[in-house]
Amino acid sequence: MFIKHPLIREETIEARLYQETIVAGAVRSNTLVVVPTALGKTIIGAMVAAYMLQSYPESKILMLATTRPLVNQHAESFRNTLKVDKVEVFTGTKKPSDRIKLWNNAEIIVATPQVIHNDILSDRYSLEDVSLVIFDEAHRATGNYPYAFIAGRYMKQASKPLILALTASPGGDEAKIRGVIENLFIENIEVRTESDSDVKPFIKGINIEWVRVSLPEEIKPIKFTLEKAFETRLEKLRKLGISAKANVTKRDLLMIRGNLQARLLEERSPEFYEGLSLIAACINLTHAMELLETQGLNTLLSYFRRVESEASSKAVKGLLGDTYFLRAIRLTENLVDEIKNPKTEKIKQFLVENIADEKKAIIFTQYRDTAAKLVEELNSLAGIRVLRFVGQSKRNSSDKGMTQKKQLEVLESFRKGEVNVLVATSVGEEGLDIPGVDLVIFYEPVPSEIRTIQRRGRTGRSRTGKAIVLIARNTRDEAFYWGSTRKEKKMYEILQNFKNIKLKNKHENQKTLGNSIEKRKIFIVVDTRELSSSITRELLNYNIISKPQMLEVGDYVISRRLCIERKTTEDFINSLIDGRLMSQAINLRQSYSRALMIVEGESLYTIRNIRVEAVMGALISLTVDFNIPVLFTKNEKETAVLIFRITEREQNIEKNEIQIRAEKKPVSLSEMQEFIVAGLPNINTTLARRLLEHFGSIERIFSADDKELDKVQGIGKKIAKEMREVISSLYKKD
Repeated sequence: MFIKHPLIREETIEARLYQETIVAGAVRSNTLVVVPTALGKTIIGAMVAAYMLQSYPESKILMLATTRPLVNQHAESFRNTLKVDKVEVFTGTKKPSDRIKLWNNAEIIVATPQVIHNDILSDRYSLEDVSLVIFDEAHRATGNYPYAFIAGRYMKQASKPLILALTASPGGDEAKIRGVIENLFIENIEVRTESDSDVKPFIKGINIEWVRVSLPEEIKPIKFTLEKAFETRLEKLRKLGISAKANVTKRDLLMIRGNLQARLLEERSPEFYEGLSLIAACINLTHAMELLETQGLNTLLSYFRRVESEASSKAVKGLLGDTYFLRAIRLTENLVDEIKNPKTEKIKQFLVENIADEKKAIIFTQYRDTAAKLVEELNSLAGIRVLRFVGQSKRNSSDKGMTQKKQLEVLESFRKGEVNVLVATSVGEEGLDIPGVDLVIFYEPVPSEIRTIQRRGRTGRSRTGKAIVLIARNTRDEAFYWGSTRKEKKMYEILQNFKNIKLKNKHENQKTLGNSIEKRKIFIVVDTRELSSSITRELLNYNIISKPQMLEVGDYVISRRLCIERKTTEDFINSLIDGRLMSQAINLRQSYSRALMIVEGESLYTIRNIRVEAVMGALISLTVDFNIPVLFTKNEKETAVLIFRITEREQNIEKNEIQIRAEKKPVSLSEMQEFIVAGLPNINTTLARRLLEHFGSIERIFSADDKELDKVQGIGKKIAKEMREVISSLYKKD
């Protein structure tokens, strides 16, 4: 039996009582839906979307998903199940100008939150006519993630707002769950588990097996030397009066570090600096011991190699001069090729026993080094066709990871059966619909109940699945396993408690706040790198619209004459040490008649071990020599208030339009030529020079066609087309 609805395609959505019950509540109020993976969260979203489009035919539906592959997956699901013509995908691959046109005509938009976040900040379109926003993986709605910001703007702007939040787990503690509920303005909670009577008929089932392995006796000397190096530093911390605890965990170390940094604000003691260095070394050692116990010698050796290559801090230099630590490295080097990893051997056994014919498996691991080694080991097994599935690397390392395009290619190979085993890091845990996975193997337990539920949920979708959790005896694995199990149980208890109380609807409060700030819009230019901070979001509350651009000088262009450079205290000290600070000051003064610097964070004198005189000298030079006032703020919120006050005052005084091109003013003829050419779309100074060297003059560049422009290194067909569009199009004032 299938759902019958004017906007749902015939025989595409199976009638399930639990889904219909959830939808009945979700169309009336902002709803958090917590159901296990594979029970059709996306289908629930499609059913609520169909109801809202039928009720408000001129409205739009917005669905947010955390990654580009997920966005494409959800868009395809909407196209397959709903009778709508215009389902648009918004990711960073689409130009802002194209997104504006598509938004106006779309019925359903599926987007990454960062794109919608940036478009809202830049005032590219309004959420006023959106009748439903669906937040996939709603547990992300905490901290600085864009979900909370988008929900807040939506509740202010929309004439008939409705929020649907979907997740397999909103978190394992009350504070996190409450945060998700408050940030997404939730009024109703719908929870289902595998044991609920209306869900049981649709559960294919997952057989879970916990398999314990014993670590080889040969690694005990490595563990002993790491523990001795750790204990030596703990003893020094005790003598400094910083830590007296015997069994110190990584969490304890992070807390001690935070307390010590706070004490440094009041007293600049040499003992405190020494303590911070010792704590940093202890954190490194704790990580090494965790890798030894949970990952194996190959991953541990990779970590040691990184430590050796990045020996810049005092803590790392101290470790590399420590006899115990050096002995741990040598022992690891000697044993890495001699000892078989018990977890890897178990995985080989499970694959041979369980993966045959059309069956598939996903192996999850915390670390990409482990994933790489597993792929290498498993490739030798007959009948096993294995690929690694990881995200892009944010570190400067030889392992650059995988682009989202490559991820999609790997997933497609897995779906087709060309590959029957994936070795994945956390990027494979969240939301991806990969049907027909028969076996999921946890290389190690994870302490997060969210990630445990997501890993487990990759199987048991279209048929009964199996999940195996590998646990090294008497190690951190044991603690992580029991921790996630306890949190998962606690999660359902907390959700039930929230269901039993009436949740407050903040809608009216939000509307009131929104109306109180509906004044004229003020525009400023913001460096694109600043969009990751919460400052631009805070500024939007004051009706300040941030127009993002890649700025060569400064971070916030307030008016034709005024530019602001924002630095955290750590960045200020780093730029003072490496010489950037004074060159940035010179560029600010050459480009703008007025400039100022905002330094944000804790006291400058507690960042690194730098002489007070050097910091004072830099502040004096900025103020006296460059005439750049330096203002101090505690955090991003305070910075936003300060920028708002400055902008309000400046734009009342300075009636002229803001200067769009915030760069160093050209002096020579060649600099002026470069400056003009660099004003074209996606052309920086380097490309401008190449164009001028190739064509010889600005006139010849402007006369060249697409094919001629494409010949210049770094231009390409896309940029050439955009250049021609700007050069040849008739001017129309915005």
